[in-house]
Amino acid sequence: MHGTPVFRGTRVPVQTLFDYLEGGDTLEDFLEGFPTVSRALAVEALEEAKQLLLARA
Repeated sequence: MHGTPVFRGTRVPVQTLFDYLEGGDTLEDFLEGFPTVSRALAVEALEEAKQLLLARA
C-alpha cells in the first residue's frame, strides 16, 4: 500500500491499530473491526513498538 506498513497478509495499515488505541478504543474493538488481523499479529506490532521505544530510552 504505497510503502505504508500493513499487517502481514492484509491491507490493514498498522497505523490503524495505533489510531484505535489513541482514540480510547480497546484491542478487542480493533480486532472486531478488522477480522483479517489476528490477535497474534496485533500483539506482535505492539511488542515491536514497545521494543523500539524502550531502545530509545
